[in-house]
Amino acid sequence: MTRAITILTENFADWETALLNSTARLYYGFYTQFATPGGLPVTSSGGMLVTPQLALEDIVFEELDLLMVCGGSHWQSGKAPDLGPLLRAARDKGVVLAGICDGTRVLAQAGVLDTVRHTSNSAGNLLETGYAGAALYQDVPWAVADQRIITAPGTAPVTFTKEVLRALGIADDNLTAYLAMHGSEHGQAAAAR
Repeated sequence: MTRAITILTENFADWETALLNSTARLYYGFYTQFATPGGLPVTSSGGMLVTPQLALEDIVFEELDLLMVCGGSHWQSGKAPDLGPLLRAARDKGVVLAGICDGTRVLAQAGVLDTVRHTSNSAGNLLETGYAGAALYQDVPWAVADQRIITAPGTAPVTFTKEVLRALGIADDNLTAYLAMHGSEHGQAAAAR
């Protein structure tokens, strides 16, 4: 069974990893868990209260396939936990790493974006972290995958889902149709303008 952990903090952006976790758990049988600082409950930007299964400090890499950092305003608050050692260790163990929205800032601060193509909400969003990977930044509105590291702006949960699952070896016709359904409004809205 594929095991995935999503890291959440106070005011996490609830829509950003919801499609991925739901698709992975419901359709592909993943074991999904959520981790927070101290294992404490957190409230999303939309007001949803989440009680996690574990604390950040209790994450172990045995049988872990995916470690995701959900975005949210807390990552820029100055009160965010330092995930550098955790993320570097996960990368070194071959765990797929993924960050969306300000979760990409966390990956940048950890140094895991220094040598891979990546994206975020904007180039400036990552430059503020002082990371060394600016030359590899991709200014695109969809997810970017490189060397088992996936990044996406907060507005791209559909391509984020696609690229994370693809990095885990899932790319079937059912997934293609399912994600096309979730992304179809964007194509229709653009055509209507």
